[in-house]
Amino acid sequence: MIANEQMKPTGMDALVNERNKRLQKIFEGGGKKATAKQKEKGKLTARERIAYLIDQNSTFIEIGAFAGWEMYEEQGSCPAGGTVAGVGYVSGRQCVIVANDQTVKAGAWFPITGKKNLRLQEISMQNNLPVIYLVDSAGVFLPMQDEIFPDKEHFGRIFYNNAQMSAKGIVQIAAVMGACVAGGAYLPIMSDETLMVEAQGSIFLAGPYLVKAAIGEDVDTETLGGAVTHTEISGIADYKFKTEEDCLDQVKKIMDKLGKKSEAGFDRIESKEPLRKAKEIYDVFQAAKGYDVVDLIDCIVDEGSLDQYKEDYGKTIVCGYARIDGWAVGIVANQRKIVKSKKGEMQMGGVIYNDSADKAARFILNCNQKKIPLVFLQDVTGFMVGSRSEQAGIIKDGAKLVNAVANSVVPKITIIVGNSYGAGNYAMCGKAYDPRFIYAWPTAKIAVMGGEQAAKTLLQIQVAALKAKGQTITPEDESRLLNEIKSRYEKQTLPYYAAARLWVDDIIDPVDTRKVISEGLAAANHQPQMQEFKTGVFQV
Repeated sequence: MIANEQMKPTGMDALVNERNKRLQKIFEGGGKKATAKQKEKGKLTARERIAYLIDQNSTFIEIGAFAGWEMYEEQGSCPAGGTVAGVGYVSGRQCVIVANDQTVKAGAWFPITGKKNLRLQEISMQNNLPVIYLVDSAGVFLPMQDEIFPDKEHFGRIFYNNAQMSAKGIVQIAAVMGACVAGGAYLPIMSDETLMVEAQGSIFLAGPYLVKAAIGEDVDTETLGGAVTHTEISGIADYKFKTEEDCLDQVKKIMDKLGKKSEAGFDRIESKEPLRKAKEIYDVFQAAKGYDVVDLIDCIVDEGSLDQYKEDYGKTIVCGYARIDGWAVGIVANQRKIVKSKKGEMQMGGVIYNDSADKAARFILNCNQKKIPLVFLQDVTGFMVGSRSEQAGIIKDGAKLVNAVANSVVPKITIIVGNSYGAGNYAMCGKAYDPRFIYAWPTAKIAVMGGEQAAKTLLQIQVAALKAKGQTITPEDESRLLNEIKSRYEKQTLPYYAAARLWVDDIIDPVDTRKVISEGLAAANHQPQMQEFKTGVFQV
């Protein structure tokens, strides 16, 4: 074996390296030529704008970096969904930042761009965080307009949210640093304050070419909708600046003066470092062999803070109170090692049994009663099946857990560390159950069932259909079909497939798990009012 092969990383290291490599490609945006063109105009890139805006040495949690990954190859790709966004700090205030990436198709909106922008507005509304829009977009990507324009969760919902957020008292600031065209022109005007960069920013319902075609008028961009026009004539914009840096400095000044609001009051004390170093997660996590999830938890929570709930009951789910970076949390985590039940039976790791579902549901009720946020660590293959489980009422116990998760009013943060299959995804607070934030490790797999089971099921259906048509299927044919189906199915279970479609907010390095949870809790603490906790009707 040659030297460089000996040094080649394996396991989690290799997966994290692959993630980082893909991120570097995404960070290039529309490519070097498009970036150079941006620079020739004296403009910063979207990522440079955010870097200048946020406080030095502060934490910025990017959301949706993998949005659109390998989704639009025929259209020339759409890195990060054409928008760089996340949660960060400006003048000491935690806020949501959304920046169009003009290097990607002139900042045009693809279907995933709309979905990503709506997700960022959702984060703002759920957590009562101010929003800063850094606008530089050519509008809807016309070749795909039917997938972005008319529906409830399409482009127009952005402006609906603008109005709803304003009514809720959520501060919205728009800095127009490039084009802002057609329907997109409403976003900055529906924000609280609008800033524009001279000779770069422009706002209009129809550009010069469309105006010429529609009414025969010859007009240039600046006269039609430039910074001077909108600050001196129309009165639409509030400020104009010579440079982007001056514009962003004014955003900082506005944020600096925001009044303090009430907080939710989630408990936080002085933080302690975890018992295990964060990097030990790499060694603890052994998806194929199984592992003790308590060891994994010890890499995330403050040392000595884990207090397990019903430790000797329902052992395939670990529940417990703990602290993460000082924040009080309730943890619900799938246990992946084989455990012994109260009756002495051996139970498979990653499977939710009757007793573990019952225990987790009860624990979630307790956390809501005590106003303690919930953290879910998912590595679940589903609920236990078979006659014994069915006769014991697994559907009833599973429904209790799903009910508790669905009606929970305290903030929920979900980390998918391994498998996330079937109803287990729902019960452990998957995307459909409104977690405030949801992240995946590079080891995550999200699907209705495991690849092997799904491929065999699909194979049976396909072989039966071929035989019905009179075709003869040999064992070799079956083997080839199985491999084809399995390969196609397993690609759809990868975390990149999920992150591209925003089923998760990002794929994170496991080392950053503690940090993203802490920042998520800080964001959630900005919303002072929660709904009354009610569970409705369920079978006991």
